[in-house]
Amino acid sequence: MTVQNSATVDTRIAVNSSGTLLAALGVVAFSLTFPATAWGLEGFGPWSLVSVRCVLAALIAGAALLALHAPAPERRHWTGLAVVACGVVVGFPLLTTLALQTSTTSHAAVVVGLLPLTTAALSALRTGSRPSRTFWISALAGAAVVIAFTVQQSGGAVSAGDLYLFAALLVCAAGYTEGGRLAHEMPGWRVIGWALIICLPLAIPAAVIALTLEPVHPTAHSIAGIAWVAAGSQFLGLVVWYRGMAGIGVARASQLQLGQPLLTLIWSVLLLGERLPVAAPVAAVAVLVCIAVTQRSRTR
Repeated sequence: MTVQNSATVDTRIAVNSSGTLLAALGVVAFSLTFPATAWGLEGFGPWSLVSVRCVLAALIAGAALLALHAPAPERRHWTGLAVVACGVVVGFPLLTTLALQTSTTSHAAVVVGLLPLTTAALSALRTGSRPSRTFWISALAGAAVVIAFTVQQSGGAVSAGDLYLFAALLVCAAGYTEGGRLAHEMPGWRVIGWALIICLPLAIPAAVIALTLEPVHPTAHSIAGIAWVAAGSQFLGLVVWYRGMAGIGVARASQLQLGQPLLTLIWSVLLLGERLPVAAPVAAVAVLVCIAVTQRSRTR
């Protein structure tokens, strides 16, 4: 009995370790999205970048779905998949790409750091759950920090880039909420895979038109950037993220994602040479604390 118990404990430790590693790799992949997008914009227009990104990611997802003989979703799943496609595949990448034409990656990282709170709030409305008072107080505090940071960095007003970022928060949170609901009925990687496939018939002509109308000047940076946002951020990052959550649970995995804005700030300095305003890391840490409180608050 002792030997069996020891073997069980060892197995659990191995599962937890591998799950933590996979979830952490997903967070690293997501934290590179904004710097990679900034690189991509060096050689591609915003519409070209988003449409080509979608096409490449959909082709990768399609190959994975075929190779693993994934069954087609049931009819009742298609509406939810369309919401995921509009929010995560099209809306968030397009709006953040447009924002990054005028905003720095460090600025965008702080604003979009509010995404977990936005997702939790929309999820509560969608599922009818009742988060505690502590949750809502922390959520409002986090929102207040981001709004104050945005106004301070924009010289007392909200810029067009900030409006794109706030809209990106809403559409991505809606996509995450619906994707989380669907993930109870099918593996998460299949959710994002089929959502990408839905977009392919529109993404291909959009890419052709955008590449024709927008100037294209491919560079090593721009090609690396578009390759990463397509393969790493849009598909592979989500694959390891969902597998990690399956191993250690959503609650523990979400704690790892709290460090994503701070990682993006580091990448913005190392890869883009940006100089961080003092307010950026301060605001990022404040938002992180608010999110940590909401993660630990109980739901009634």
